Amino acid sequence: MHIELLLEEPSAEAFFNGFLAKLLPKGTTWNPIVFQGKHDLLAKLEDRLTGYAKWIPKDWRIVVLIDEDREDCAKLKATMELAARKAKLATKSSLPVGSFIVLNRIAVEELESWFFGDAQALAAAFPGVSANIGSKAGYRDSDKIAGGTWEALERVLQRAGHYSAGLPKIEVAGIMAEHMEPQRNTSHSFKHFMTGLASL
Repeated sequence: MHIELLLEEPSAEAFFNGFLAKLLPKGTTWNPIVFQGKHDLLAKLEDRLTGYAKWIPKDWRIVVLIDEDREDCAKLKATMELAARKAKLATKSSLPVGSFIVLNRIAVEELESWFFGDAQALAAAFPGVSANIGSKAGYRDSDKIAGGTWEALERVLQRAGHYSAGLPKIEVAGIMAEHMEPQRNTSHSFKHFMTGLASL
């Protein structure tokens, strides 16, 4: 199987290149395609999917991931689903039983929420970060961290002595990919993503 990954930013590419390498069955390939942000991805999604629909091999699948960014999840998902429907490609939501082509998923609130969802990985990757951070007020539900998830991650890492000049999102994403273990991640949107990925 081959997976085309449609992503909104380079940090997601860095994460998936490391994460999928240790997760997917041997022989599975993937190709990250990075857009210039979420709005660029959504604006070009229908045309991109329409292009795939003309030639996509039977063993290819398309995974689309965008950040919620405190927008309405239902509206975002509806926009993604509509693009696939117009391209005449079945999605997991439209075809829950059977072979679908497109998996649409949303990271709530951002990709960095998934990093907080595995506190052990965060602590292992960045010494000085408490492995118990996930039990502290404000971090218990990683999908509901207030004030921006990447900003919260920057503060946590800086308090632990890392990245005083600012958070290098691509670097951090690559490091977290090496340490994250799917089965212990508490992020609801990450679990939803993993369920969809497994169904491919």
